[in-house]
Amino acid sequence: MSTTAVDRPGPQTPPKGSQEPTRRGPTDNGAAPLSLALPSVDLPERLGYRAKKWALGPPLISARMHEEKLSKKAALGVLSSDCISSSAYGTEEMLISLLVVFGLTGFSILLPLTAVVLVVLILMTLSYREVVSVYTKAGGSYVVARENFGPKVAQIASVALLIDYIVTVAVQAAAGTAAITSLVPSLSRDDLPKVITIAVVLLLAYGNLRGIREAGKAFAFPTYFFVISTGLVIVVGVVREIFGDLPRYALDRPGLMSINNEHHAIFTGAAIYVLLKAFANGGSSLTGLEAISNGVSAFKKPEGRNARRTLTTMSVLLGSLVAGISYLAYETHAAPFATGSPTVISQVAKAALGNAWYGHAGFVIVQIATALVLIAGANTPFTGFPFLASFIAEDSFLPRQLTRRGHRLAFSNGIIVLTVVSIGLLLVVGANVNSLVPFYAIGVFTGFTMAGLGMAKYHRTQREPGWQRRLGINVTAGIVSALVVIIFAVVKFTEGAWLVIVLFPVLWLALVRLNRNYRRESRSLDLVAAAHTQLSAAGTPPARVDGLEVYSRDVMIVMIDRIDLSVLRALRYARTLRPSQLRAVHIALDAQLAEQLERDWIERGLSERVPLQVIACPDRRIVRAAAELALRTVIEEQAEVTVLLPRRTYRRLSQRLLHDRTADRIAAASSRIPHVAATIVPFDTTLADDDETALAQRLHSPAGIAGGGAALGQVAAGAVRVGSDSSSGPPMLAHRSDGATPIGVVRAHELVTIEGRIVSVQVGSMAGRSLNVRIFDETGGIQVLFFGRVRIPGIQPGQAIRVTGRAGLLKGHLA
Repeated sequence: MSTTAVDRPGPQTPPKGSQEPTRRGPTDNGAAPLSLALPSVDLPERLGYRAKKWALGPPLISARMHEEKLSKKAALGVLSSDCISSSAYGTEEMLISLLVVFGLTGFSILLPLTAVVLVVLILMTLSYREVVSVYTKAGGSYVVARENFGPKVAQIASVALLIDYIVTVAVQAAAGTAAITSLVPSLSRDDLPKVITIAVVLLLAYGNLRGIREAGKAFAFPTYFFVISTGLVIVVGVVREIFGDLPRYALDRPGLMSINNEHHAIFTGAAIYVLLKAFANGGSSLTGLEAISNGVSAFKKPEGRNARRTLTTMSVLLGSLVAGISYLAYETHAAPFATGSPTVISQVAKAALGNAWYGHAGFVIVQIATALVLIAGANTPFTGFPFLASFIAEDSFLPRQLTRRGHRLAFSNGIIVLTVVSIGLLLVVGANVNSLVPFYAIGVFTGFTMAGLGMAKYHRTQREPGWQRRLGINVTAGIVSALVVIIFAVVKFTEGAWLVIVLFPVLWLALVRLNRNYRRESRSLDLVAAAHTQLSAAGTPPARVDGLEVYSRDVMIVMIDRIDLSVLRALRYARTLRPSQLRAVHIALDAQLAEQLERDWIERGLSERVPLQVIACPDRRIVRAAAELALRTVIEEQAEVTVLLPRRTYRRLSQRLLHDRTADRIAAASSRIPHVAATIVPFDTTLADDDETALAQRLHSPAGIAGGGAALGQVAAGAVRVGSDSSSGPPMLAHRSDGATPIGVVRAHELVTIEGRIVSVQVGSMAGRSLNVRIFDETGGIQVLFFGRVRIPGIQPGQAIRVTGRAGLLKGHLA
């Protein structure tokens, strides 16, 4: 028998009301093989899930993950909007500091100061090109710091980036509101800007909860729209200046920020302080530069090369826009207003395009483009923050709930956390860009520092070809960005930077303490000496009880997510119940984790006594998958089913908050199904060290843990439908290659080629070493058996597969 993994479009299920073909084929005595007619059992959906499905659409299955990748063009639109849009307020932030002290001279200082900012931009771009070339998984400076300085030092970068993302949402959304109020001044009164900004954040959260690809479609266009429209403004403005036709604003307009007309020496101590303050404000133009490195894994392959090219393109566009806007602000004397509206960029556009009807139309277009790109820039953290949080949570420094993909394949928990905290910041500080900037660049440049110095250590350690040049770039970038952090902390301390400086060590200590709790729990669940515990044979099945409607067989299903003491305790308890069949089941949410579990199960010798069944869960609805498994077992095997759920218990509330209640939810759902009972086996993770040692020693006892039961299971031709959600059935191929036979029409003793998607993999059985694979297409299912093997690379739940072999019969069913 030969197998080939195939790459097919995402799984689909038959439409409601459609009839699946009945599989027919001769048996050994000429009769048709048995085909079970499985009823449709309606398990009502929870109200929360129905509301989520109505708001976000049907769930995306895990097999479509490859469709959620971004091309270079899409990534430039989605991931660089934060960086490019910062050109809309970077020049204005510098002028706010310069004009108050230097007066008209501030416009002349603006251009060399912009040049300094652009030099820093070039240096940071070169540094991050090295980052995305080496580290092609999401995480950016966090991953760089973790790999080169260790996990604890890496939390400095994680705190910096998390703060940066939160503030970015608030700043960009507030700047987008300022662009709107510059176009419609009546919207700037009272608290309307704050209301508009919060509404924008909520809209962004909703769009991202629908998934990366849909958010990309919505937010890629504004970036290109802004670059083209603002680029035209700069070209027109420069041409008009060459011909002496560019107007200049008066500096006595009502509402302008106070502009000092006295001249101050530039090299006095106070003046240097102001210059550093203006430079720090201008550094806000570089925010978002790290977004591409934090989202490298969202690119299509080859991720590193695509990310590097996109990063370079983004930096060139940003530098051109910042230089052009600063030059035109210098020529037109576009000055900031006290309320933040109209903005400097809107004044530049109005001056460059003129007052004719077509100029006014162009001005409206530019303001719309500016508002859209700023709002799109506020969307970038909704891509980067969840990815970063998931990596930190995988390292056990944040709650593990942040590692799970949600209904639409996005990291929903991370999106929700980002939304809540950023809205809280807006409510406290307000929707004014200048008020929010002090919270901003410390996090940004701290991330730059960790990335630069981390890459410097990498090059010094690896010493790859050309490492000296790369080392020089990264060391310089790390030192310069560290100086910017110091400058920003000093000059912005009284304006709000003090809060970030205080939060940094507090959050770092919180993450380290959280990690300590996770490590303590892990030690309590460690197998220690119990890793080589042998399993005993299964007991005899219980007798039938007269007068009660029960099946003669009972099947015990132990749900596991990893091998530890809590799972072994559940298996030992299962032995005392003496089931007809005992098997372990893992519902696969992560393919790599499932493969590792299979390897551990085999290496520990567990597969020869207790079969491990890995079940696909493409829509990540683990509770429904467990309920479907229990129902399918009752119907197909005519057995009483007990679902045994190991549950790790925690004494303190702070520990319980770090874990969800999945076992309780599975127990509640399974217990509603006839002939199914759910039992939770608690395990106290807060055992003292002496208790852990004693328990591990007891697990060495010869009694062992029972496995076993009946021989190989059966596969039905039909599929169980649970509830009204058509996406809950087994995943199937949308298309079939030429030469492949539909599973529903396969006959016994025929040599056939079939294509389908693996819905479950069972490692080992009482019949000996074997691999038992269940495959479905849109016409039905079949069982594929590999005797003498317990693992085949590429054979895993959710994988599309092509199988060539001769069909046979197993207990009246095709296999």
